[in-house]
Amino acid sequence: MARFTFKLPDIGEGISEAEIVAWHVAVGDRVEEDQQVADMMTDKATVEMESPVSGVVVELAGEVGDQVAIGAALVVIETDAVVDDDVVVAAPATPAQVETAEQYEAENPGVEEVLPGTGRGTAGEAGGGGGEPQATRSVESPQAVAPAATPHHPQPTAGGPPPHAGEDHKTLASPAVRDRARALGVDLARVKSDTDRIRHADLDAFLRYGTGQGYQAPGASRARDDEQVRVIGMRRRIAENMAASKRAIPHFTYVDEIDVTALEAMRADLNANRGGRPKLTMLPLMIVAICRSLPDFPMLNARYDDEAGVVTRSGRVHLGMATQTDAGLTVPVIRDAQDRNVWQLATEIGRLAEAARANKLAPNEMGGGTITVTSLGPLGGIATTPVINRPEVAIIGPNKIVEKPVFRGDDIVRAKCMNLSISCDHRVVDGWDAASYVQALKRYLETPVLLFAD
Repeated sequence: MARFTFKLPDIGEGISEAEIVAWHVAVGDRVEEDQQVADMMTDKATVEMESPVSGVVVELAGEVGDQVAIGAALVVIETDAVVDDDVVVAAPATPAQVETAEQYEAENPGVEEVLPGTGRGTAGEAGGGGGEPQATRSVESPQAVAPAATPHHPQPTAGGPPPHAGEDHKTLASPAVRDRARALGVDLARVKSDTDRIRHADLDAFLRYGTGQGYQAPGASRARDDEQVRVIGMRRRIAENMAASKRAIPHFTYVDEIDVTALEAMRADLNANRGGRPKLTMLPLMIVAICRSLPDFPMLNARYDDEAGVVTRSGRVHLGMATQTDAGLTVPVIRDAQDRNVWQLATEIGRLAEAARANKLAPNEMGGGTITVTSLGPLGGIATTPVINRPEVAIIGPNKIVEKPVFRGDDIVRAKCMNLSISCDHRVVDGWDAASYVQALKRYLETPVLLFAD
């Protein structure tokens, strides 16, 4: 017998440590070569770690939420074969899309935001939108609290059927949902869903309205036990980014009302004649207006290195698009947005949003933005005070479009109006600059023919 120490490999340039977001093995488990043992999160992605040898797990580096340094011991495995303990383990080739605690909550938020053009959340639609990435409230799944149960060593349950009793393996569900159901003693065949796949939200509804008894009609509000939720994984990154942004930046927010009646009419005409091109939402038109109005306000399209005391005013618009995903709020970046027409922007918005949801964004698609847009879409609200995506110095937040009576001369007419918010870094942007910029942006949005004029 020999002991092999699986050390955390180099999993990205400039990465010095990674956080344990899930264990797939426990001490005493038998693991095979290439079997997944843990999910590790860096600032950029979640990566699956696979065992380089077969054997029995005798030691784990820590608990979910702990940080492990690159090159430090992750798992100690007792193996029959003689293995060089100094063998270098290559990093995984691609980031893994794993179902962590944040994904569990994201499947059942209080309200699901709408992604312009794709039907999912985007552009800071979780409200706020600073920092890369950011999100809203999160509730941790049982898997994120303790090492996950495996088919070899299922966790015991109290008062429920054995972990595998009666489970219909033809029921479609992710491995995380199956593991959670086993730990709770729930037969997935008894859980109903309005889709072709059982989700955490369906399991929650089953537990809430009739554990072991099937569904029963939800009546009056019912008390629930208090929960203690560890701040780990994506939620920890969000907390750190948000705190750093609010701590370092003196924010101010300016809000103005914009009449988008003509813009909405033009958008309807464009969609009616789009052919095979993607359907337009407000967002690509908004981005065109932002790009056209920014050249006269270079102090807004900038990044501030406060340690060096240098503001870099960008000659290009690399526009961050805060996007709600199952793992939390991320900010993919549309490179050179100023060079794209409205149809190209709509295509790129859809591509980046889908890549973000699949955790497949490339490193150069996740940073280096010069200004960010964050939108609550149809949820909207009256106004927002978005948080700046540091080290940028401005973030724009369009709100919900509503119909209301407005005066045009002596006449009262029906108009579609939208409040638009902009938050700025008061260290480098004055209130006059922000207000002047919004007036310039307003001119493009209220006279949309200018968006296509040379």
